[in-house]
Order: sequence, then C-alpha cells, then structure tokens
Amino acid sequence: MASGKILVVDDDQNICELLRLYIEKEGFDVVIANDGRKALEMFEAENPDLIMLDIMLPELDGWQVCREIRKKSQCPIIMLTAKGEVFDKVLGLELGADDYVVKPFEAKEVVARIKAVLRRFGKSDENLVKEVKYDKLSINLTNYELKVNGKVVDTPPKEMELIYHLASNPNRVFTRDQLLDEVWGFDYYGDSRTVDVHVKRLREKLEGVSDQWALKTVWGVGYKFEVKDTN
Repeated sequence: MASGKILVVDDDQNICELLRLYIEKEGFDVVIANDGRKALEMFEAENPDLIMLDIMLPELDGWQVCREIRKKSQCPIIMLTAKGEVFDKVLGLELGADDYVVKPFEAKEVVARIKAVLRRFGKSDENLVKEVKYDKLSINLTNYELKVNGKVVDTPPKEMELIYHLASNPNRVFTRDQLLDEVWGFDYYGDSRTVDVHVKRLREKLEGVSDQWALKTVWGVGYKFEVKDTN
C-alpha cells in the first residue's frame, strides 16, 4: 500500500472528489484546494509529497502556482489540463512540472502517474548523496546545488536534473526525446525545444570553465557531457 500526502488543486469539485476517491484507495492522504491562492496556502501548511495541479484556476492560474512553488521547492508537480496544445506542454516542462495529464483522463492512469513520479523521487534514496564532480564543477542533486569554481550558481531544478543526468553518463550521447523521457519523465515525446532551451541556459553558466569537460551538441542527434581523457 502506498503512503504520502497528495495536494489536489482543481476548481471542479467533481474532479477533486473523483481523484480523492481513487488516490485515497491507494493509501495516500488527500488535501484539496479549489483556487490558486488556496493552493499556495495549503502547500505551505500541509507540506505535500506531490501536487496535482490544474491550469485553469481562479485567483492564480496553474502556471503561476507552479512558478511560485518552484522558487522554493522541488515538490513533484503533475499538471492537469483540458488543453492539449504543444505550447502548454512545453511551458509546463520549462516551469518545472514533472508530468502532464490531459483531461478527460482515467483516474487509474492518474494514480499510476503519481506512483511513477514518486518513484523517480525515490524516498528510499534520501540518505544517498547524489553528486558528481569534475574539474571546477560540482553537481549535487541531493541539495540541488551547482558549484562552478567553488561558487554556488543559481540553477532551476530541471536544469540541475538535466546536467546531473548528462554528467552522470560522461561521453554518452542522448537524443532530445531520451532526455525528455529520462529527465522530465513525460510519457509522450513533446516539443524538443524545451531541451534546447535548458541546454542553452546551462551553457551560459558552464562555457569556458574548464578544458577537461564540455556540454556538447552532437549535430543531428542530441547532447552529451564530453569528458577528455586526462591520463
């Protein structure tokens, strides 16, 4: 049986109760907010393990709520929306959402997504320090801290996860679709522009720091964290 607390944010009471029914059946506790401001209040008060977040909300919309939460927390967020445009998916990815469900949905599918996202955040791994180090570079995914030349560089969660994933697999080439799937965890192959945007931002922070490694574009394929043989 699963455990943990899920914050469901939707202005449709029927959807909230349907989700509560299915999610509580799996062993989770469920708290509900019906507008964006209340969602932020409940996030602070309840400290949930995951947030199901609708986009079209009164007071503050889901994008604004996601943006505010990402300023201070890496709590997993699954976006809920009736919209299916690529633009929405890309925006959700760039703001730091961890998954995306389009309405109408099967409640069982939502429960499966919740479990999958929580698995990726692996509570059993909490005591393991996830860190990779190279010349003048330290990437610590346990506390989401990027250090360049010994100085902490402000880096959003998804950029941290992307550079950690690449640097943990030196010299391996990843396609954009692989990175979307393995870093963002989305089940669909969305617009790969979001990967390009994140790589561009990382390059601005890492360009020219060391001659022993580099974030490289492999034209026509994707990206890799290239490490030179210093032996």
